Amino acid sequence: MPEGHFSLFSMFMNADITVKIVMILLLASSVWCWGIIFSKYRDLKQILRSTARFENLFWTDKSIKQIYDQLTEDQVNPMSNVFLTAIDEYVRLKKIYKGPELESRLDRVMAITANCEIEDLQSHTTFLATVGSTAPFIGLFGTVWGIMHSFQGIAAMQSTNLAVVAPGIAEALLATALGLVAAIPAVIGYNKISTEIERYNVRLDSFIQELGSRLSYQQQQQKDMKKAS
Repeated sequence: MPEGHFSLFSMFMNADITVKIVMILLLASSVWCWGIIFSKYRDLKQILRSTARFENLFWTDKSIKQIYDQLTEDQVNPMSNVFLTAIDEYVRLKKIYKGPELESRLDRVMAITANCEIEDLQSHTTFLATVGSTAPFIGLFGTVWGIMHSFQGIAAMQSTNLAVVAPGIAEALLATALGLVAAIPAVIGYNKISTEIERYNVRLDSFIQELGSRLSYQQQQQKDMKKAS
């Protein structure tokens, strides 16, 4: 048996064309998954930092207008985007609606904006879930196909010598290994990213409730001031 016969490259080159396609598909999926994982990790890290800066500004004694005016570019994140959208809508809608109707419309605007922001964070993560659940089966298909091809070769050569059987079986099993290589990081990455996004969503829901309360209180203050004058 030539030296290096069982190297990964030689096994790939000697594999059946169908198995090669399976291997290439799994390798491409794995590379794409790692790209998504690193990209999402970087984005979430930046978002969490900017959200912390925004929360430090929001949870102060400053008025809504002061917070709005003091927002900077390094505080841009889903939470601050919900805040900016809510305030812009509040300024526009308070000229048309009053009381509970205004609050209801603001709640709807904030909920829609928050959902859009969370959906943006979740973009491409479904690919991780898909690869995590299907890659092992795709690899298994490559293995089954490769073993069938190997058995056909054994029958043609009319030999069951280990030197004849082993290379084809090894090439086939490589497909299963690549399926696991693609699936395991995809599953771990998906679970980690989904957990972080869910935690952020909880923070966002709490923020929306607090912002709604502040806007309602501000509206009541303005109403009391008008009555007093």
